[in-house]
Amino acid sequence: MTTSRLTPFLFATALGACAAVPALAVDLPDSGLVTQGALTYGVAATFAPFEFTKDGDLAGFDIDMFAALAAELGATPAPLNMEFKGLIPALQGGRIDLINSAMYINPARAEQVDFVEYMQIGNRVIVQAGNPKGITGRDDTLCGLTIAVTLGGIQESQARADDDRCLAAGEAGIKVLTLPTAQDSALTLRQGRADAIYDSTPGAVMLLEKVPDTYEAVGAEFEQDTRIGMAVPKGDADLKAALEAALAQIVADGTYDDLVAKWNLPASVSIFH
Repeated sequence: MTTSRLTPFLFATALGACAAVPALAVDLPDSGLVTQGALTYGVAATFAPFEFTKDGDLAGFDIDMFAALAAELGATPAPLNMEFKGLIPALQGGRIDLINSAMYINPARAEQVDFVEYMQIGNRVIVQAGNPKGITGRDDTLCGLTIAVTLGGIQESQARADDDRCLAAGEAGIKVLTLPTAQDSALTLRQGRADAIYDSTPGAVMLLEKVPDTYEAVGAEFEQDTRIGMAVPKGDADLKAALEAALAQIVADGTYDDLVAKWNLPASVSIFH
């Protein structure tokens, strides 16, 4: 896959600028993209409210945001839905141009891809309604219990770190149950096969709104500074710059804030204010 995909241009404003950003005039190249005139992105549509399927169609904040970005770049958004664990291999293998799937930024991923940051979020501990195990948050009340998490997601890393912490303190370890999707984790908790799940704060809000008598959040929000971003191939400076400029445009014209409000995300998610 070539690293020069988009015509170079001047990135004339910082992402957080409040001044109006000039309309973009960025042309897609004749080659280098999976499909000429389109931006093919990988998405694991199992993480509401960022990406999920509704009546057979993709929906969510990320889906709407990328439609706005693609419009700024004069490209057609072309999503390819797949398992989360397959996203980076698909990008490295040239099957997609970028990843747009609320991907949490961590050092291991940053070694494999370059990120365009667009949001920060925290996490919550979710339990069955009534809290039968008496869990008080991300603390020692989880020791000896089972936590269901999405395979390969940041919540898996958090749960495994908590398992290590419990063992180091001489407590019983945590059983980390890894599942393909966040929906699978929620179902496992509902069925009683897990005692808790970790979910993003926006995801927890949506889950509790949908089924308020089934789940509840316990304890304080944790790791509130987790950054998420779109991922491009390592070293693809042109594509990264193009996405950053388009993002600056939709932040400046209010589209970004409108989408935050549309999807009931807390104002704290924005990194642009």
